[in-house]
Amino acid sequence: MEAAKDWWIYRGTGTVEEKRARLGEHRPPWREFKGEPDPEYRPPTTSGPAWTETYERGDGYVPDDAEVDAVNTALYLRRPLLVTGKPGVGKSTLAHSIAADLELGPVLHWPVTSRSSLRDGLYQYDAIGRLHDANLRHLETGRGAPGRREPGHRPRSSGSTIAPYLRLGPLGTALLPQERPRVLLVDEIDKSDIDLPGDLLTVFEEGSFEIPELARIAARQPRVRVGTQDGPETRVGIDGGRVQCRAFPIVVLTSNGERDFPPPFLRRCIRLHVEPPSEEKLTRIVRKRLGLDESTGEDRYQDLIEDFIARRTEGDLATDQLLNAVQLRLSGAWSGPGERADFLNTVLQRLTGPLA
Repeated sequence: MEAAKDWWIYRGTGTVEEKRARLGEHRPPWREFKGEPDPEYRPPTTSGPAWTETYERGDGYVPDDAEVDAVNTALYLRRPLLVTGKPGVGKSTLAHSIAADLELGPVLHWPVTSRSSLRDGLYQYDAIGRLHDANLRHLETGRGAPGRREPGHRPRSSGSTIAPYLRLGPLGTALLPQERPRVLLVDEIDKSDIDLPGDLLTVFEEGSFEIPELARIAARQPRVRVGTQDGPETRVGIDGGRVQCRAFPIVVLTSNGERDFPPPFLRRCIRLHVEPPSEEKLTRIVRKRLGLDESTGEDRYQDLIEDFIARRTEGDLATDQLLNAVQLRLSGAWSGPGERADFLNTVLQRLTGPLA
């Protein structure tokens, strides 16, 4: 990678505080949001196991200039970054790299499947659990089934709150109003139902969403504290059943290219295609991820990089397969004189194409 460009925030020059300050200053007037933070809400900081996992995964990422350019473009414009490429090229790790570089706390992760809906990302409501608890309370009070109330009976206030049964999803948590943005990884969005990309448009445009279950009770319960993705004990106040962001989250959407997306969705994203890494980049990745320096001697693993590239021409391989191979080599495993072919076929087994 070349020297940092003056306009870069991610992988740019200066301290973390200076880079985050530049991010806050350069905000398009059409992407300003006015959510008011809950002073009692404390999102995770740069400490604890979740942050350690994010940092260790992201710190080892080796981006090209084109990737850094695309990330910073998305940061300046407050737009989602749609990252495409073959499996194993590091698309998901890029989100962790952004969080680690700007010290934005643990990445919020939404793994998308064919059954995922917009509401899954925004919030979960355990209606069955609430009904079950209500039945138990009626049984405990000896009043019989919920539908057979005595004249003048009024429900107990302890069971009237919906808060214990609501929890914000990864997208919903990312949209909470904060001065500092959160990083959200929406993984493999190409596996989603055909409607999900379109459903996301309004949320990405407005930076807000409504929770109907809270909006219906807003007159008698204007503020309800609900759970978040930050942990079982972390709760946040929601006013009037609506969440409105302040700092638009840094959204990284990954796709393996298994489907096309509608033009309105693509228009609202900054697109980045990640190519399989070159030999030079693979060498940098191996050094960075395994903590090696030039004194280790490239002769101990350079042949594995060459084997990796050769086998990749006949079928897809993931970069972490190469890291596994180098790690085994450095550990002295598979060191028998006649084991090389079996070693390569075991550790560098193609994801597509011929198996051997």
